[in-house]
Amino acid sequence: MVNSDNLIFRIKEGYEKHIKTRPYLIALDGLSGAGKTTLVKQLKGILNNVVIIHIDDHIVEKSKRYGTGQEQWFEYYQLQWDTEYLKEQLFQKIQQNVQSLTLSFYQKEEDTHINKTINFSSNSIVIIEGIFLLRDEWRSFYDYIVYLDCPKEIRYERVLLRDTYIGDLVARLKKYKERYWVAEEYYLKKQQPFEQAHYIQKST
Repeated sequence: MVNSDNLIFRIKEGYEKHIKTRPYLIALDGLSGAGKTTLVKQLKGILNNVVIIHIDDHIVEKSKRYGTGQEQWFEYYQLQWDTEYLKEQLFQKIQQNVQSLTLSFYQKEEDTHINKTINFSSNSIVIIEGIFLLRDEWRSFYDYIVYLDCPKEIRYERVLLRDTYIGDLVARLKKYKERYWVAEEYYLKKQQPFEQAHYIQKST
């Protein structure tokens, strides 16, 4: 559950001060199971002229992030996304007020990509939602950074119950221990999102 009233006030306040020569770019960052999807739906339902971009829509195909010879956590943190591609084709173009973006969207079932176009205006609020958003390549582009903080125990239980596509509970726990949670701990230590965020949104 997320009480977003104060966050919405802060976003509106920042947006009003923003010079409308390009979109107001918000990072909605948080670890797995924190409730990012729920929160972004709340924001979209209340804020005007909002464009939502889910960073997980733009991951690379499996061969580039599995079986690479690197440790699993590294594959997830460093290889899951083409960070330079997204920097150039997403972040820089928003900053340059390019109002029609063509991006590569991952198709999970086929393990392929298709191109889709995202349109916005210079007075749009663009919210990028996902994990590891404050990595070095992207952090400087945001006008406002929100970090969704949820207790570890709640997040862990939520993802283990949710991600049945991985396999049974034993398989889910193994994958999270070896891949996801290690990468998340690395991210917390390296990027310190609690220090970088303009606003910490509590979630339970």
